[in-house]
Amino acid sequence: MKLPRTIRLDPSDARVFARAAEPGEWAVTGTFAFVDAVPGELDNKTQLAFKSGWLGLDSFGFSTFVQVTVVPEGEDEAAARALAVHLFETYGAPDMLMAMTAARSEIAYAASLCDQPAGTLLAIDREMTEDGITEKIKVVPRPDEDGGHAQIWTIAEDC
Repeated sequence: MKLPRTIRLDPSDARVFARAAEPGEWAVTGTFAFVDAVPGELDNKTQLAFKSGWLGLDSFGFSTFVQVTVVPEGEDEAAARALAVHLFETYGAPDMLMAMTAARSEIAYAASLCDQPAGTLLAIDREMTEDGITEKIKVVPRPDEDGGHAQIWTIAEDC
């Protein structure tokens, strides 16, 4: 089984998200976190998390990119348990059994997105439509696959 695992290519996640996931966390899309969101009422950091954040399952912070990673035996179930506790405590799942069912479903969905070789980088793009939230998962090309573009900007600390 493969799952998304957070990766940090530069320090920007720590600056653009209210809570950034640490590198190496198992992740899910986390779209459920925005079901009740009103896009025009979100602050900038939450808007960025809505638009492009994967939800890390240790910190419950967001990451711009994830890497397809083979899951060691038992870690998928541990990730599901952590997510179930979060769903119960933060989102009010009626009981832990229902929270665990929902968490396993999220883990299974995340695994279904990892039908790529291990090491592949993925990004997510969400938008609000008349029918609700849509998400698109994108494979991020490796530099050797697209000619290796030069860095076009740097991120500086706010003064």
